[in-house]
Amino acid sequence: MPTRRTIVSGSLALLGASAFPLRVSADSTDALDLGAAETFRFDTLVDRAREMSGRPYEPPHIIAGDVLEAIDYDAHWQIRYRDGATFSPPGTTAEVQLFHQGRYFREPVHMFVVDGVEAREILYRKSYFEMPDDSPAQQLPNTIGFAGFRVMRPGLKPDWVSFLGASYFRTDGPEGQYGLSARGLAIDTGLSQPEEFPRFSHFYLAAPEDEGDDLTVYALLDSRSVTGAYKFGLRRDAVGGGHATTVSCRLFFRRAVERLGIAPLTSMYWYSERDERFGTDWRPEIHDSDGLALATGAGERLWRPLNNPLFPTTSSFSDTDPRGFGLSQRDRDFLHYQDDGVFYNRRASVWVEPLGEWGQGAVQLVELPTDDETMDNIVAYWAPAQKGGEGVEMDFAYRLHWVERDPVPNVATVIATRQGHSGVPGQGRLGNGDKLVIDFEGEILNGLARDSGVKAVVSIARGKLLSEPAAWPIVDTDFWRLAFDFELDGDEPAEVRAYMEKDGEALSETFIGQLLPGRMIKTAQH
Repeated sequence: MPTRRTIVSGSLALLGASAFPLRVSADSTDALDLGAAETFRFDTLVDRAREMSGRPYEPPHIIAGDVLEAIDYDAHWQIRYRDGATFSPPGTTAEVQLFHQGRYFREPVHMFVVDGVEAREILYRKSYFEMPDDSPAQQLPNTIGFAGFRVMRPGLKPDWVSFLGASYFRTDGPEGQYGLSARGLAIDTGLSQPEEFPRFSHFYLAAPEDEGDDLTVYALLDSRSVTGAYKFGLRRDAVGGGHATTVSCRLFFRRAVERLGIAPLTSMYWYSERDERFGTDWRPEIHDSDGLALATGAGERLWRPLNNPLFPTTSSFSDTDPRGFGLSQRDRDFLHYQDDGVFYNRRASVWVEPLGEWGQGAVQLVELPTDDETMDNIVAYWAPAQKGGEGVEMDFAYRLHWVERDPVPNVATVIATRQGHSGVPGQGRLGNGDKLVIDFEGEILNGLARDSGVKAVVSIARGKLLSEPAAWPIVDTDFWRLAFDFELDGDEPAEVRAYMEKDGEALSETFIGQLLPGRMIKTAQH
């Protein structure tokens, strides 16, 4: 019995009694080599992850590490997957290409295609790739793996989703511009100890399980502390625009972890108009996301603007059965960024929709200092109250919505924040205080006037209010403004919560911000 089938362009070269249908681009000049068939179901992947968790962690075996080290950033992006070797897994029309390994993607990823209950590994061949004659990759043996994969648009237009590096994956969102990433799992993020990065070591590409999906991807996750079996439903044209990724995961712990992050999102925030003192670039704003949006289990909507802090900071928002959270790029105005190269105004927002009850825990936001745009310094995730430990099993399901911005709630949302000296112009400053001004917009405010009974509700930790908070409509606009004067106690950051209400009912989401005395802030999203 042969152990490998070879699929060639336009026809299937059979080395056995049955065909394994895998569509390869018709202009392919090279064979796509597959390994021996093995039985595959998601349940078998779950069993494998469970069994692995009972054994000590084995680091991945890196083949030809010295050669991979020579494939630096420039050399790596000179290696391109051949259009002619693009393939569609059985039962799909999704067109898939593979990423090559290199200095920054040294750990091999095993790629499989699934037909029914059979899976076969795609074996590495240099012929799948175009590369310069003097590329270090020419020296690699056929025993290495791949770095990941991407799914192309019809006609091999730019890719719309990719899985590359550790457990990272992302889509280009509704405006075709890559930005923030999602991860399979986060472990010990933002702690003094080194962060652990679980990795997807095996991918299985299969026909879509749910109507409307383009591809189902199964993945095996492995790390020192945990193993996992994942299932992704990838959908390019989601209802309401953008892309959707439905995720189911089963986790098995080898040992306890101090901080566990479910459905982690990773982004970049360098500076905006409100903290441009951090920026050394000529562009007025540089960020992939500008805030964390939350929908609590109790139905409250929260908005927390992102910071580029002076030191690593973790903020926790305790909740039970959250309705959703996400990192959003609400400011979509090109003039606020002036970047016609990477188009920060087009970066996708990602909203995490839990499927089922997640119980008690907290949405945590980790913010790290950065002084350029190449570092992802923002992470947001769900931290369950239950801690992982040896022999512990956990499962979660959720849907990632890759959209323009977080879902618009039935209350007004924050569109601008500004900070300056307290008091009224011409009448002097109140003590050593500052003034915070927050602008809101939303249909719920239509028809309301100064005498409609709208109230500003403000609370501040480690500080005091110097004036009565007030809210009023801004002349000749659809916006409302909430403002108050405050003074902080000491030099530590203080948290402020502010929203508008009428007759005891919230009219706006709750603004949650961190304030420092004397720090001038101004942001404008409209």
